[in-house]
Amino acid sequence: MSDKESPIHFDENRANTYDERMKRMGPIMGALHLLIRLSFRELPKNARILCVGLGTGAELIALAEANPEWTFVAVEPAPAMLAKCREKAEALGIACRCTFHEGYLDSLQNSEPFDAATCLLVSHFILKREERVAFFSEISSRLRSGGLLASADISSDMDSPEFKTLLPVWCGMLSESGHEPEQVKSYVAALGTGASVLPPDEVAAIIKDGGFAQATLFYQSLLIHGWLSRKA
Repeated sequence: MSDKESPIHFDENRANTYDERMKRMGPIMGALHLLIRLSFRELPKNARILCVGLGTGAELIALAEANPEWTFVAVEPAPAMLAKCREKAEALGIACRCTFHEGYLDSLQNSEPFDAATCLLVSHFILKREERVAFFSEISSRLRSGGLLASADISSDMDSPEFKTLLPVWCGMLSESGHEPEQVKSYVAALGTGASVLPPDEVAAIIKDGGFAQATLFYQSLLIHGWLSRKA
């Protein structure tokens, strides 16, 4: 992410409860992680993976456990979230294959190009289109030619009848994951204001404008959509 503050502050208190809430969403995120792992099968045995805004590291751990020779660079601006990620990686014996960068992507030192990248539930916090394009362009610049990006964001046409059908189910999912009623109301109020919720084809266009030859929708669960993109 560029040097833009997220409207949600992932402090130590939020970091301590984050994994428990996400655990209740296990079927949703587990399916996404499975599809990413399958989509990355073409990568070399010693692939280098960039994980952008990875929170407490669920996608990194899923990929690292399945691919024992891959190495990872974890980029996360929230110190408490990154500390949780490092703690879990150390407990699983995979920290030796990880570099942990506290900060945004634009402060990450240049290195050899990565084979692939992940960026899950991050870019919808970037409200301006040009900044969101620049964010994906920064990821693209870190990838080798033909490198893959697996990304996911909250996406929908908020004026559509489909959105109105999905919204109460989305609220039910938030409640199931441990959010109090007032928190659910706050999250819903932030859709389109604190988070840039755009139709899937518009998000795909932003990804492609950021330097990717294609952005293929390969996952949807309620408002969460996932794209598999290949660098031009």
